[in-house]
Amino acid sequence: MDYSQTLNWLFNQLPMYQRVGKAAYKANLDNTILLDNHLGNPHLSFSTIHVAGTNGKGSTCHMIASVLQEAGYNVGLYTSPHLKDFRERIKINGVMVSEDYVIAFVNRNKLFFESNQLSFFEMTVGMAFQYFKEQEVDIAIIETGLGGRLDSTNIIKPLVSVITNIDKDHVAMLGNTLIKIAGEKAGIIKNNVPVVVGERRDSLRNSFRESAIKKHSIYHQVNYRLKPLATDLKGEYQKYNSRVAQTALNVLTQSSNFEISLAQLEAGLLKVAANTGLRGRYELLQVQPRVIADTAHNKAGIKTLVKQLKLEKFNKLHIVMGMVSDKDVDQVLSLMPKNAFYYIAKPNVIRGMEIDVLSSFFKKHQFNFKKFNSVSDALDKAKSLAHSDDLIVVTGSVFVVAEII
Repeated sequence: MDYSQTLNWLFNQLPMYQRVGKAAYKANLDNTILLDNHLGNPHLSFSTIHVAGTNGKGSTCHMIASVLQEAGYNVGLYTSPHLKDFRERIKINGVMVSEDYVIAFVNRNKLFFESNQLSFFEMTVGMAFQYFKEQEVDIAIIETGLGGRLDSTNIIKPLVSVITNIDKDHVAMLGNTLIKIAGEKAGIIKNNVPVVVGERRDSLRNSFRESAIKKHSIYHQVNYRLKPLATDLKGEYQKYNSRVAQTALNVLTQSSNFEISLAQLEAGLLKVAANTGLRGRYELLQVQPRVIADTAHNKAGIKTLVKQLKLEKFNKLHIVMGMVSDKDVDQVLSLMPKNAFYYIAKPNVIRGMEIDVLSSFFKKHQFNFKKFNSVSDALDKAKSLAHSDDLIVVTGSVFVVAEII
């Protein structure tokens, strides 16, 4: 199989959450452990940092990886989902895994995958861990895909566990209360492994603290009076992620042999995009009119995005938007600006919300909007109507952003 055929095979195995949602979710680690044993337990060959949370975990992972790269380490980075290319999920020092490696790994293990009915995510985690072992990374930053306790990445015992924040998302799998969701995220806390928590609310902090005590894990609360160092990632909310990343790196150096100077910390935070290739986080795509892409897709993410937009100066606001069908559209739209004009389209994935369904929500919330056949058509129309001092924002889903960058 060539690369395209290999990807098609991967995507067409047991359904991938990124494409179809809840149907892809497996509530145990059995297959991940089975594959890890089959591969010879590659995750034991390198150090890790494990990151979970509802929002901000991707940016935090990339910040941590960038700083460690500046400190001279060989750094693996495993994140999800990807925007354009599957290989974005698996990187070393910002360089994506090669197409040849993806092909070879699948071909080498295809019979095992098929006979054990492994999911897309289980196979991908195994691929990442094997690649990091073969490339002899010093440390890998591992982002959970969904939740924590039963996430396929949760076979590792990291040097530091990190939980960014908690909000309601993926409630069908993780629970419909914040405490239940926090319990799932707390599942990444390991015995005698320090944990860094960025959540602000006392009730949830206490929940994490209790989980840490049970695991004899030293609990570190992010200090929000800590002055965040500057980062190249745009948006005021990145100050929050910067504080989480700084705290995690401080704990890492205090509890392990990894060393990071202040100069390396500052340089790494200033070069996150350049060092790691991170995209889609309040990313400026065009000037005059400005076009900003942001992957906000749930209530908490949209709330943060709208707060950021209030700091911007512009004449008129144009919003290109689409969503997937398992999100709470009413909650999201209740936060969106009423004075914007909306250009809506269905993201080009199975989970994408049908345009007529989405438009019914926009009518209900009394927005000014127009429907389009594709996200790119919607953006083209927004660009044609916007004046140079207007602002265009593309948001609502990772898949919406992926179609235009």
